[in-house]
Amino acid sequence: MSEEMTLDTYLAAGGILSNPTNVPPRYRAELMKLMATFVDSELAGAAGFADVLNEAPGIKERIAAARIVLEKSANADRVLGIMSEFGVDADRYATHHPWTARLDRDADIGASRGDHDMRLAVFNYPLQGWTDAVVMNLLMGRAVAVQLAEFSLVSYQPLAEAFRTIAPIEAHHAELAEEGLRKLLETGDKEALQSSVDYWWPRVAQSFGTGQSQRFETLHAFGLRRTRNADLRARWQAETSDKLTDLGLRKP
Repeated sequence: MSEEMTLDTYLAAGGILSNPTNVPPRYRAELMKLMATFVDSELAGAAGFADVLNEAPGIKERIAAARIVLEKSANADRVLGIMSEFGVDADRYATHHPWTARLDRDADIGASRGDHDMRLAVFNYPLQGWTDAVVMNLLMGRAVAVQLAEFSLVSYQPLAEAFRTIAPIEAHHAELAEEGLRKLLETGDKEALQSSVDYWWPRVAQSFGTGQSQRFETLHAFGLRRTRNADLRARWQAETSDKLTDLGLRKP
């Protein structure tokens, strides 16, 4: 970085940071929020899926579910390792929050977060059995793919590299969900599957957040965002709607 260039100008021009010592306070706050949201969502998601593992209809499904729980936990640990470089106590962090905590099924909190951690709102809702878990995993898995494509380009290099490593792992979780859903469509109740899609679709859509223009401009200037929430959501809706149609289901 040129001595004549300010850090804000450097970041706005596409510069990258690679060490906690170079990170200014406002950037650090937004970076930590991004990482905490990912870590908390992965741990809460893994905890929720673990609760339905024993409801899987066969050994292959149980292995797939166990793999998802393991890999989501490992993905959280990878990013938590970066957070620890900023002073976070990783061991305490992983056990401090109630990852299994859920709201009532009919609660409506929009995109707001809970008081206990930074998980995305969608991970505050409970899964109801194996079918529901598979549908949620497909819809959310495809949302995560869209979000990680965005976050793999963040200006903090260690985090961008971590997200690029995590992205294909999360993409495979969505593939496992699609495989499981196809099998359920062969033997299960299509009406129940559609009902689950209707339930989870708006809640997953909320995971893209709101269109807060001022905050986006700040994140964009820091190199922590490139694409607006509405555009990311629209991409997910279009791609996932096509996938549901291919499966013989429909978006709400």
